[in-house]
Amino acid sequence: MEQQNKLSWLSKISFGIGAFGKDAVYAIVGTYLMMYLTDYRSVAPAFVGSLFMVARIWDAFNDPFMGMIVDNTRSKWGKFRPWILIGTILNAIVLIFLFLDNGMTGSKYLVWCSVFYILWGMTYTIMDIPYWSLVPALTDDENERSQISAIPRIFASCAWLVINSFGLVLVAKLGGGDDVKGFSVLAILISIVFIFASLITCLTCKERVVTQKAEKTSVKGMINVLFKNDQVKIILGIALFFNIAYQLSNSFALYYFKYVAEQTYASDSNGVLYPVYAAVAGFAQMGSMAILPMLSQKIGKKISFFLASFLPVFGFAALWILGFIIPKNVVAVGICSAIINSGIGFMLVFITVILSEVVDYGEYKLGTRNESILFSMQTFVVKFAGAFSGFVSGLGLTAIGYVANQHQTPGAITGMRIIMFLIPAILSALCFLIYIKGYKLTPEFYRKMRDELHARKES
Repeated sequence: MEQQNKLSWLSKISFGIGAFGKDAVYAIVGTYLMMYLTDYRSVAPAFVGSLFMVARIWDAFNDPFMGMIVDNTRSKWGKFRPWILIGTILNAIVLIFLFLDNGMTGSKYLVWCSVFYILWGMTYTIMDIPYWSLVPALTDDENERSQISAIPRIFASCAWLVINSFGLVLVAKLGGGDDVKGFSVLAILISIVFIFASLITCLTCKERVVTQKAEKTSVKGMINVLFKNDQVKIILGIALFFNIAYQLSNSFALYYFKYVAEQTYASDSNGVLYPVYAAVAGFAQMGSMAILPMLSQKIGKKISFFLASFLPVFGFAALWILGFIIPKNVVAVGICSAIINSGIGFMLVFITVILSEVVDYGEYKLGTRNESILFSMQTFVVKFAGAFSGFVSGLGLTAIGYVANQHQTPGAITGMRIIMFLIPAILSALCFLIYIKGYKLTPEFYRKMRDELHARKES
């Protein structure tokens, strides 16, 4: 594997723009779909949670196979960009149908949302796996890889910032008083942005690091890649716990601020706390992502990873305590959000960097380079975490006695605090435990490994 020339900033920024589009799509689904179904379409929370989980069980089977298909693709556009574009167009269409104002009710609507939610997950896979697989294919330089891992995460956080902070405002404006219609129009606008963003990425980002061999990967080879690379289980454990914690707190924040902190009960309530929490979260994530490459060089990866794991723990603890003292204080909510999401920003970049290193380690140990198969597991983990958080939220809301758009009982409020703060804090702390116990690709080991890969190529 030859050392590559430096990537241009045009390529780096263009790659990041693709993340803005795809995460705008994920944000409207990840943040609003559950409340859209429970509070706006009157679907039972237990049904929603079960649907999310069933869809992800299905993804457990098809995501790795999509990774194998991408790795086996040979075209003049490379093996990643064709699938990014195909997946984007399909996913944009499905998103429109998922939020379509179709006038259906009852069992017909349950079938409709079930079919299109499952299709949404499948088509997102088609695009997301090859997108992130581009990271180790663009460069093998450690510093550049940290940059191209951070840049799309910054754009992605910007997308979450826009959708989370202004989503309900846009829904109200676009719907003209009809929120279901507002969600439908917003989904159309996001789909258009998504397609344009992916086009920019596909036209400007080309693969530069390729495998020594061109053999196609079989099903047996795919299984071999996933089970014989001993670092796969480490990164997947970290990614799983982090994403469950992140998505559980993110999706449940709407409920917490509406029913616990602000104690407002109208379905069209547009309180100020959640938009503040979401806006600060976006800026905090973008700031922490921007400084992580420099911070890791200054204080080392281990201490940086500790901050990524425990800043959310400290932030959740503070928000829980202040929720009893000054629950509606905007400044307190903003500070806690900044602490929580600084750690989240660090971890989002760390996961991409570590997974790219695991791709190199797989080539070092097994002799084959399988970016898409390994990154398919990240896609599955992200979607499974979203579904699991939805499942926990749906069943949890039912178990604690939640009633949509009504005053909540003290028991329900306590349950909301546990789901919003305690569970994510525990999972975030476990990420650090997995890292220090199992991850062995230290900077020194990684540099030796890369030199060995270069020597193999030259010989």
